[in-house]
Amino acid sequence: MSRPSLAARWYVPAEIQALRLWLSVAVLVNLLIMALDVVRDGKLWPSLLGIALLALGRLSLPDGQANWKKPVAQLLGAGGVALGLFALAISPRLLYDVWSVAWLVVPCLLLVAWLSRPRVADWAGGRSDREFAERGLARNKESMPRLDVVALHLALLHGLAVVIVPVIWIVDVAVSPGNVLGGAIGDAFTLEHFTAVLSGDSFWTWTRNSLVVAAGTTVFGLALAVPAGYAFSRYQFSGRKESMFLFMLVQMFPGIIILVPYFMVMKTLGLLNTSIGLIIVYSVTALPLGVWMLKGFFDTVPRALEEAAVLDGCNQFEVFFRVVLPLSLPAVAITALFSFLAAWNEFLLALVFNTSNEQYTLPVGLASMIPATGQQWGDFAAASIIVSIPVVVLFVFFQRALIQGLSAGSVKG
Repeated sequence: MSRPSLAARWYVPAEIQALRLWLSVAVLVNLLIMALDVVRDGKLWPSLLGIALLALGRLSLPDGQANWKKPVAQLLGAGGVALGLFALAISPRLLYDVWSVAWLVVPCLLLVAWLSRPRVADWAGGRSDREFAERGLARNKESMPRLDVVALHLALLHGLAVVIVPVIWIVDVAVSPGNVLGGAIGDAFTLEHFTAVLSGDSFWTWTRNSLVVAAGTTVFGLALAVPAGYAFSRYQFSGRKESMFLFMLVQMFPGIIILVPYFMVMKTLGLLNTSIGLIIVYSVTALPLGVWMLKGFFDTVPRALEEAAVLDGCNQFEVFFRVVLPLSLPAVAITALFSFLAAWNEFLLALVFNTSNEQYTLPVGLASMIPATGQQWGDFAAASIIVSIPVVVLFVFFQRALIQGLSAGSVKG
């Protein structure tokens, strides 16, 4: 009996390679589903049986030598499909149930369908010669990139679902009558919660306070971070490295450890229940990140441009404002965006420093809508959607500057 050629020894159909990966991933996902099902309704056996079928199907995948593996793997796949359809028939048929069953049924369907293909069946039966293997390798070169794209998009869709499902839930609560968190999605529609929020005086007071604090933090923070970042980028002075290290070190500690010192300082200065106090605190808190981001971008601006401006008669201030700053506008824009969002979303400091409803910012005001009794979930969801609109608009508007600023500040050149 002649030895198989090198191509025949190395050839494995793309379907088998994909099944090895996808069945392994399906086992892991079904382990997660089993944990969720135990918490949800205590039922364990359907998930355990499905995991067993997937794992045995993975172990029974053909290796190009043993003829018995192919029918066994197909039988296990058919069993997984039947189990999934049965579980779907007895379940409430919610979106989650369809998703969980799909992670059992779809891999098992692929197991049955792909092992039934003639070229895979021939390979599984050991009928692989040199010509067959060379054609298969050429076919793999074309099909593997397509399978990789499918797997990538599948992972991205699950990542998208993690983000989009909570948003859909909040929107449904906001447009549903009453204050019910659960229930079927899209079973009713009303705008009463949006009307109640927008017609209340408190919401507009909170919005005004948040706009004042966020805008003030952005302006004051940039006024500190821009010259500091430029100084750290261009000048060598005593304590420069130590200061930069301290800026980085500060970011490692949770913000709650500075709560008491800040409160004592604000109380001594009489800045409690004032927007100015929050602006100062937020600006100082966001300063290390802003300085680091701007320094990284200033490092990428060629010094030759500044030297040419000096030769043309510009002083140092003119060099900065006429040459360096216009080139650094993307980094300044992204630093401003981060400063604005940090002040817009911050909750803990605003809660501690402001005890009056007239000085609440939006995060604190929204939290006041869910007291221990009488939670206004519908109004809370509607207000949350309205509050998120400026953030979405800012990200869309600054999208190009965001990408350019983050990428340009990450390298030197």
